[in-house]
Amino acid sequence: MKAFVMKEIGRVGFMDKPVPKPGPNDAVVRTTRALICTSDSHTVGGGIGPRQDLTLGHEAVGVVADVGSEVRDFKPGDRVLVGAITPDWGHPAAQAGYASQSGAPLGGWKFSNTKDGVFAEFFHVNDADANMARIPDGVADEVAVYCADMLSTGFMGAEHGDIPIGGTVAVLAQGPVGLMCTAGARLRGAGLIIGIESVPSRQKLARVYGADEIVDFTKEDVVERVLELTGGQGVDTAIEALGSDGTFQTAVKITKPGGTVSNTGYFGEGEFVRIPRVEWGVGMADKTIATGLCPGGRLRMERLLQILAAKRLDPTLMTSHTFAFDEMERAFEVSDQKLDDVVKVLITF
Repeated sequence: MKAFVMKEIGRVGFMDKPVPKPGPNDAVVRTTRALICTSDSHTVGGGIGPRQDLTLGHEAVGVVADVGSEVRDFKPGDRVLVGAITPDWGHPAAQAGYASQSGAPLGGWKFSNTKDGVFAEFFHVNDADANMARIPDGVADEVAVYCADMLSTGFMGAEHGDIPIGGTVAVLAQGPVGLMCTAGARLRGAGLIIGIESVPSRQKLARVYGADEIVDFTKEDVVERVLELTGGQGVDTAIEALGSDGTFQTAVKITKPGGTVSNTGYFGEGEFVRIPRVEWGVGMADKTIATGLCPGGRLRMERLLQILAAKRLDPTLMTSHTFAFDEMERAFEVSDQKLDDVVKVLITF
C-alpha cells in the first residue's frame, strides 16, 4: 500500500509499506477520508523527536477491511470512525479515568507517534471494539472525520473549563481546535463567548460557531479589552487553543479569581511555559489550570457522532481545501505553511 511518511525531521514523502494485519483484538481499516492537523507539522518539525519512515496522520474514517478473532462488535464492511487517541483500555491510567495517558504521559496517542498513522490506504487499530465507532447512515465521511480530533479536543477545552451556565468564556486563537472550543462553549451554555483572533476568515467562522465578541490582538490590547467586556472582572474560563507561551500568559491574566484556564494548545517549542506571578495572585488566586489530551474511545466518538446526526453543528465549514491522497505532498505544504488562507485540509482516498 501507499503511505505518506515522515522520512526524517523536516522531510516527508510517499513510500510503499505492507498492508497491516490485525492482532486478535485489532482491526484494519481502509481509509476513505482524513484530515491534516497542525500537530502533524509539529511532529515533522521534531516536536516529539526523530522519527524515520513513520506514517503520519491521526484523523481518519474508513471501512473495516479485516478484524481479529476476538473482535465482537465490528465486521468487514462497517463504516467506522477511529479516534485520534487509541488507548489501551486495560491500563491502570484508563481505569482511573485518564485513558489518554495510558502507558505513559500522552500514552494514548499512538498514531504517528509510537505507531504508523492514518495517511495510508489502510491503517491498524488496536483494541478495536473500544476504539472504533460505527458512523450513522445520515452522517457523511467528510463530516464524521472531524470527530476524531477537532470536536473531541475542542469540546474537551470547554468541558475542562468548567463553564457555568451563562458564564463568560474567552477562546484564545480560532484555528480548527479553537473554533470547536468556541462551539463547545456555546453547547455548554456560556452567556458571553469572546474569540481572540486576527485572521478575518477565522473571525467570521468564530461568529458562526458562537463567538459573541471578537478581539483582534493586532489592533487592541487583549487583556484590556476582555476586562472591558467583562466589567473589569475577567472571564470565568479562558481556553488556550494555540500553544504559545505569550497566549498562555494572557489566558492567566484575563481569568478572574476562582476561574479556570483550560489548555488545549500543543506547546511545540521552548523549554518553559511561564505563569504571570501577579495575575496568578502570587500563586494564591484560586485560578485552576486544567490540561488534557484529546479524549478517545468508542463512547466518546459515539456521543460526538450523535451531535452531528442531530445537526447541532456543521464542522465542514472549516474545510477550506480538499486534495486527493496522491496530492498529499502539496496538501501538507498548504497546511504546514498556512498557505491560501487555509483552515483545515481534507484528504480523499
